[in-house]
Amino acid sequence: MTATHRIVFLDRDSVIANVRRPAFAHTWTEHDATRAGEAVARLRDARATIAITNKVPLSADDLAQLPDLKLIAVAATGTNIIDLAAATRRGIVVTNIRNYAVHTLPEHTFALILALRRQLVAYRADIEAGLWQKSERFCLFGHPVSDLAGSRLGLLGYGVLGKATARIAQAFGMEVIVHNRSPLPDAAADGVREASFDEVLETSDVVSLHLPLTEQTRNMISAKEMIRMKRNALLINTARGGLVDEVALADALRSGLIAGAGVDVLVTEPPPADNVLPNLRLPNFILTPHSAWASTQAMQTLADQLIDNIEAWAAGAPRNVVT
Repeated sequence: MTATHRIVFLDRDSVIANVRRPAFAHTWTEHDATRAGEAVARLRDARATIAITNKVPLSADDLAQLPDLKLIAVAATGTNIIDLAAATRRGIVVTNIRNYAVHTLPEHTFALILALRRQLVAYRADIEAGLWQKSERFCLFGHPVSDLAGSRLGLLGYGVLGKATARIAQAFGMEVIVHNRSPLPDAAADGVREASFDEVLETSDVVSLHLPLTEQTRNMISAKEMIRMKRNALLINTARGGLVDEVALADALRSGLIAGAGVDVLVTEPPPADNVLPNLRLPNFILTPHSAWASTQAMQTLADQLIDNIEAWAAGAPRNVVT
């Protein structure tokens, strides 16, 4: 007789898509949202064998209280919310979602780049202030507009999302240079050039981050890195909040150390009231609420892959395994 798995989705409202039920015997419990302190009780009371979580953390202490748990299906790519070493020790498999945002995140990256290079925020503010209406000419000047064609995009990280971003850049006529942790045997075929971290920082007109957050990459862009960037350069971060020192970025934008920045991720989400970046009111800064990944199409792909991962594990052929 096939065992019935007990599945608990801790934060169902984080995935705005149709989440089909797995095609094996199971019970299904879902919670719209779960605070960190509620996760153990909800999983333990249901005797969950499978936990689904997007952003609800599960620590080593949490896992120690969940003897029935066999699988943690993370409904996201990042797995820093899970104590992976503890999961491994307890024989708990952890899976994640991969390559689902291959269109939405690069498109969002370029939405930020274009808005900043074309000064859309600054000119909208001018119109709202009545400056165009009072202009003596048919058009309004005041903010320098720059083309992307002929400029240089420097990518830090060159996985699936970095590659997709590079292809869009090339369509705009940009030169693309890349610094990656591992060698890039296909760089020439992709039409990009490998470069040192220093060259990316010092010569790029746009620096875009496409890296995971690790102890090695945490605050990799701080004050000393931004000092080395070109004064007309943009910094774009649609990857992970901890990659950039937020206070240093605010200082760099206020002082004109760099020309602008587009950010979709913060160290703490949602941000506390005293976070410097949501309170920054500058025409050369755009902050979006971790929405680069969240197109309708990408969310459905994520939801489908989430259940694919669970079904594959239950069938004895796990995929997208982190531990």
